[in-house]
Amino acid sequence: MSSIYTPLLPLRQVISRHGLVARKSLGQHFLLDLNLIRRIVRAADIRQGVSVLEVGPGPGGLTRALLESAASRVVAVERDIRASAALRELVSGSNDRLTLIEGDALKIDAAALVDPPAQIVANLPYNIATQLLLNYLPAIGKFKRLTLMFQREVAERIAAKPGNKQYGRLSVIVQWLCEVRVLFDVPARAFTPEPKVVSSVVELLPRAQPLSIACMPSLERVTAATFGQRRKMLRTSLKKLCPDSLSLLETAGLSPTVRPEEVSVAGFCSLSRALDAGAGSGTID
Repeated sequence: MSSIYTPLLPLRQVISRHGLVARKSLGQHFLLDLNLIRRIVRAADIRQGVSVLEVGPGPGGLTRALLESAASRVVAVERDIRASAALRELVSGSNDRLTLIEGDALKIDAAALVDPPAQIVANLPYNIATQLLLNYLPAIGKFKRLTLMFQREVAERIAAKPGNKQYGRLSVIVQWLCEVRVLFDVPARAFTPEPKVVSSVVELLPRAQPLSIACMPSLERVTAATFGQRRKMLRTSLKKLCPDSLSLLETAGLSPTVRPEEVSVAGFCSLSRALDAGAGSGTID
């Protein structure tokens, strides 16, 4: 049963009424296909008592579906003042279940906006989607599930395994902290305006404990150094961090001739720990 208590205009009328022409600078592509919107919410598996954070709601299509779910509270973060005007109409008809935060999602502490148990469900703005995900990771344990839409290329990078050409820094950092699954694709025609790419909905389940022991700053340094020269063997790419890269690799239990796309997440964690321990006389600046 819907938990929206006032009649709502169709989304296309909302867009027209508020002059919501999508802006490329904001990475806006409005999802209007109600079947796909509801599929995303079903995939999020929102249970009673859960608070949900949505980023970049635009005209509020996904927001409406979230309010029809079992969520106890929905918090929507929107920086576009035109969209905010449309969303206020949803706030007034939500029986106090919808809170609108007007501001830049990149500058807001997402974990501070919702009480546990909490989830994030969002069609993320394309131009900041990766950075938003990275921003969530330090406090990822405060969320029980993230159901996020990305460009398919980004989704493939997040979920890529060692040996895949898409495997890289983003794969390692995210999979270190989360179980990742690409759920389904969303065609360009489902959006207004149509993007030039296919999108994918990704499920991230935060791990109770990281996949392996590591310090995030060190892990980020190691992955930056190695994937920054992904065609080179680790013994070469790691010289930026450690003068004796061979000793570092030996301590980490890795072959000096291996290339970064061949190293597992656990292997990078081992490399990070070895660096922190000073193996090979390396230090972190």
